[in-house]
Amino acid sequence: MKKACSAGIWVAALSIILTACGQKINSGAEVAGNLGTDAVTDVRVVTLAPHLAELMFAAQAGDHLVGISAYTDYPAAAAKLPIVSDAFIVDQEQLMLLRPDMLLAWKNGTPAHVVDQLREAGYRVEVIQTDGLDDVATAIETIGQLTGSPEPARVSAGHYRQKMKALADRYSEAVPLEVFYQISSRPLYTVNGVHYISELIALCGGRNIFDDLDELAPMVDVEAVISRNPEVMLAAEDSTQAAFDVWDRWPGLAANQYGNRFLVPAAEIGRATPRLVVAGVAVCEALAEARRNRQAGNVRD
Repeated sequence: MKKACSAGIWVAALSIILTACGQKINSGAEVAGNLGTDAVTDVRVVTLAPHLAELMFAAQAGDHLVGISAYTDYPAAAAKLPIVSDAFIVDQEQLMLLRPDMLLAWKNGTPAHVVDQLREAGYRVEVIQTDGLDDVATAIETIGQLTGSPEPARVSAGHYRQKMKALADRYSEAVPLEVFYQISSRPLYTVNGVHYISELIALCGGRNIFDDLDELAPMVDVEAVISRNPEVMLAAEDSTQAAFDVWDRWPGLAANQYGNRFLVPAAEIGRATPRLVVAGVAVCEALAEARRNRQAGNVRD
């Protein structure tokens, strides 16, 4: 079985690689514990990253959203809103026209100087962290508090946590597998142990072979992958197997010998939102098949 997805690799690579490129934001509001008492019920919000718009709707606060960033395409209602920014530049004229009360920025994704400039211009900027799986639930709850609808957001976050826990419980005793997650093949990017994709792999009973690296989305070389010899390769791509063509030259790789190369849904795994549950199911199913292949000794010539 080869897992396919309906979107190109750029969907996943955009959000993940921008995380690696963005400067860490050390000033201003953080997601939890610093909300104060200034949350309002009639707030107009602009989001500066695609997944933040999705989190607004997950928090049942979509009606407050008035502007979005480039590549925001889910849900459909968010995609129809005016585009205010890309990863590095904010359209100040469009921002003035929208008159937002609050902007949501992405910690480790929105450049620090952009946040500083917006604050200097008088805008309220709240910084949302979404590195790990539970950060998604925390972000939903935070957005609910900031927009004056904490209870619907709490319920939504609770459903997400329950689904992730159910998935973790199901695979808690799964036989471990060594896994390589490939963001892109040229250049060759992966994720480290802190990234939520690595958490998904662990939740499904796997171990990210590059969990020891420092960068969130590091570039690695082919030799490093070969030396660590993963039993499973995962990638987010379109319906072709082009993502893995680079590895055909090394048939001795364990993942090649067992045919354990799987595609997972790019749109779902590429953004830290409740849709990570869908991505988690795909990863777990891929690893379950990989175990069957290994146990059956389906070594390919």
